[in-house]
Amino acid sequence: MTTRPAVLVVGDVMWDVVARVDGPLAPGSDTPARIALRPGGAGANVAHALARAGVDVVLVAAVGGDALGREAARQLRAAGVRLRLRRVATATGTCVVLVDAGGERTMLPDQGANALLAPPAGPPPGRHLHLSGYVLLGPARDAGVAWLTAARRARLTTSLDAASAAPLAARGGRAVLADAGPLDLLLVTPDEAAVLTGTRDPEEVLRALGAHARHVVLKRGAEGAAWGGRGGLTAAVPAHPPPGPVVDTTGAGDAFAGALLAAWTGGAAPADCLRAATAAAAAAVTRVGARPA
Repeated sequence: MTTRPAVLVVGDVMWDVVARVDGPLAPGSDTPARIALRPGGAGANVAHALARAGVDVVLVAAVGGDALGREAARQLRAAGVRLRLRRVATATGTCVVLVDAGGERTMLPDQGANALLAPPAGPPPGRHLHLSGYVLLGPARDAGVAWLTAARRARLTTSLDAASAAPLAARGGRAVLADAGPLDLLLVTPDEAAVLTGTRDPEEVLRALGAHARHVVLKRGAEGAAWGGRGGLTAAVPAHPPPGPVVDTTGAGDAFAGALLAAWTGGAAPADCLRAATAAAAAAVTRVGARPA
């Protein structure tokens, strides 16, 4: 690594087996589906989005020494992402993604190599560290905490995407916030916010989570997005209309995070950050899989 990157992303690399169905599942029988193998992983997706936005980004992650791990690395490098990958004997992470007729997805992840994410060996490079929340919700939790702690000591700004409501609830909202420590930026959905704060009211969410992060971004899907903190609401924008039919919501949150981080680390105002992020998320739902082909 010859230059200091603008953003260091610490997170997961996955391959998504996307199964799209047009009707309800038939338990104990067959349900016709359209199946595709797509690159994924929240950390990899955010890093990919940052690189496509022209940001100098490094991804820290773990992959298997298998063909999927090699192909994931090849695609990320081709997109302009610099890599610090730990290669392990365990298979590269895989996720089965069930997508219904409306584009809503349900995920069945196998963390695989992501469970063996390594802690930092020294001060993290970069000016900003973004951590995928999945790291704090699985076996690599200690490594994730170590990366955030090291980033603060090295005077990097930090951000966290809360990742997913169900594993967040299983881990416990208070425990995750304690693990994360003080953040500069926290991204949550209403479901994740409810786990972390006990409320879904946007103003209350922003104020409550403002005790843990200098800036809080509430991703509200069809209702747009809001930015605020301890002092309440700072900016809000409506949802950006998708440029085509909604086919798959996989990766929309990662596209949102990548665009938001690109704008924010570039000095954009909160409302402009939100507009860029909602536009990226709207484009993401019109394609199959988490990332552009």
